[in-house]
Amino acid sequence: MQFTMTAFFRKTAESNWFQNTITMVIIIAGILVGIETYPAAVAAYGHPLHILDQMVLWIFVLEVLVKMGAEGSKPWRYFLDPWNIFDFIIVVAAFMPFGGSSVAVLRLARLLRVLKLVRALPKLQILVGALLKSIPSMGYVSILLLLLFYVYAVAGVLFFGQNDPYHFADLQTAMLSLFRVVTLEDWTDVMYTQMFGCERYPFPDIGTVQCTNPHPSPLGGAFYFVSFVLIGTMVILNLFIGVIMNGMEEARAEGEEMIRADALGHAPTVQDDITMINADVSDIEARLHEVQNLLKDLQTKTKRMQS
Repeated sequence: MQFTMTAFFRKTAESNWFQNTITMVIIIAGILVGIETYPAAVAAYGHPLHILDQMVLWIFVLEVLVKMGAEGSKPWRYFLDPWNIFDFIIVVAAFMPFGGSSVAVLRLARLLRVLKLVRALPKLQILVGALLKSIPSMGYVSILLLLLFYVYAVAGVLFFGQNDPYHFADLQTAMLSLFRVVTLEDWTDVMYTQMFGCERYPFPDIGTVQCTNPHPSPLGGAFYFVSFVLIGTMVILNLFIGVIMNGMEEARAEGEEMIRADALGHAPTVQDDITMINADVSDIEARLHEVQNLLKDLQTKTKRMQS
């Protein structure tokens, strides 16, 4: 009996209709959270929205129970998957006695239901896995970017602090201004203020209010900002893209290994790899043989036509 129930739960959890249903419920949960940001909609349809929200919650509870039941006599194996832990925390948080000022925590937990869509869509799961795998390498790139920000921020305070105290009054303000520059958000206005002086090129946000000691620096300002954009935006930020792409390749390779392991019933061994290579070689040889036969037929037809 227990084996029959376990097989039923496992078949249900792995079925397409169950996974598609959970995906649709996640989308509905996200829509409900978005509707609740409109007070007028909540005032007009508060009761139906509450009923739908409770239905979504109990469907998620059912999902947890089905996946636990699929583990048979070892339901704790459900928690070996980090995504299952995430799903379980979201469900449990909905039953916590939040009230008063803690109601924001409950709303946040309900908002996090939308992230279950990552679990429901395998392609998104690969992307998230790639990002997680890229975190260690991204940390080193972040350190390099932080050093670049620090060096340029100190130089900016020294060179442009008097001319433009709005952007380079102190270290933290300069680093924030450089963040704006590295994202290319109207960075030329900041550069021209240093090149021509705050008196001749006042920044649009402040005019000449803080322009008390203009010091134009045509060459220095141009070199400072152009070099920072080239190094910060064109080089270092592209390193992040390279790291993420490398993580995606690793995640895709691991996904293929998992598919092979499921097909073989065990982790791929060297012998399995040799068998797969031999199969590929045999397939290539068969195709070459077909090409040779086609060439022979073509030569025969050509000779007949010539004769």
